[in-house]
Amino acid sequence: MQTKVAVVILNYNGKKYLAQFLPSVIAYTQEAKIIVADNGSTDDSLVFLSEQYPDIEVIAMSQNTGFSTGYNLALRQVKAEYYVLLNSDIEVSPHWLSPLLRLIEGNPQIAACQPKIKAFHAKHQFEHAGAGGGFIDIFGFPFCRGRILDLTEKDLGQYDDNKEVFWTSGACMLIRANLYHELGGLDDDFFAHMEEIDLCWRLKNAGYHLFYCGESEVFHVGGGTLSYQSPKKLYLNFRNSLVMLVKNTPFPAVLCLTFLRMVIDGVGGIWFLFRGNWRNFYVVLQSHFYFYRHFFSILQKRKKARSVAKTDVHPQIFKGSIVWEYFIKKKKKFSEIINSQ
Repeated sequence: MQTKVAVVILNYNGKKYLAQFLPSVIAYTQEAKIIVADNGSTDDSLVFLSEQYPDIEVIAMSQNTGFSTGYNLALRQVKAEYYVLLNSDIEVSPHWLSPLLRLIEGNPQIAACQPKIKAFHAKHQFEHAGAGGGFIDIFGFPFCRGRILDLTEKDLGQYDDNKEVFWTSGACMLIRANLYHELGGLDDDFFAHMEEIDLCWRLKNAGYHLFYCGESEVFHVGGGTLSYQSPKKLYLNFRNSLVMLVKNTPFPAVLCLTFLRMVIDGVGGIWFLFRGNWRNFYVVLQSHFYFYRHFFSILQKRKKARSVAKTDVHPQIFKGSIVWEYFIKKKKKFSEIINSQ
């Protein structure tokens, strides 16, 4: 039997987050079915769930397959009209889900939406992973309303609206289940990071809309599985954003933009090198070596992604470089950059 909304929490060794945040999800999500998809945890997450929450449905996977494949495997087993992808380290607020549902049900062309995502440890501040909704620049670098690169804004009510965006955060995303599967779900090869942006780009190219809903609010710890300073996280971000750019950018622009993106990455690598950060310099090299080794398989992915594209006109793509705006022009806020277009 199909349920209307399934909130699916992907867990990997996150017992402490389940203990801390699952109570708020249960208390404030009466209108949805709650499912925990365990991604091969080696802590006692499954024991904790069976003892403390025996009524919560659990999908147990045998190994950690990453965020992308973990969700793909789990969601194939979930029959619902809408999915909510929800990180285990998120505290939801009362009535957080109903505004998201009203928004997406009010327009059949809206494929997915996200709430306002703020920092759990600084609740006046936007959080890195999604903030007030996602945008992207022409070179594939993502940024948010309320977050530019590593800087986040205080919530002063400047993003209390409902606004069309380019991508919605995988930390907390309500998405139509049929479109998730029709567009192929998350890219398994991404493992983690940028996978939701890639999916959103495919949805945008297919003619659907993505929205931010300022009426809904959640609080995210962030970096629960991989620290923001982790070299692995940096590698996945560099690698996946480059692959995403090639998959989704129209021809012939993809040729020029990919070349320039790799030059920008190279400049970033040299900057790491001059600062004595050999590890991060090597991470940039690794990401590009991956691109070269898998070039033909990436082209196959591009062929499949472009086959569903109906439009490449997206006002939410910034027609410039967020890196240039941030480091050279010293623009640190979303409003300073977008208003400069």
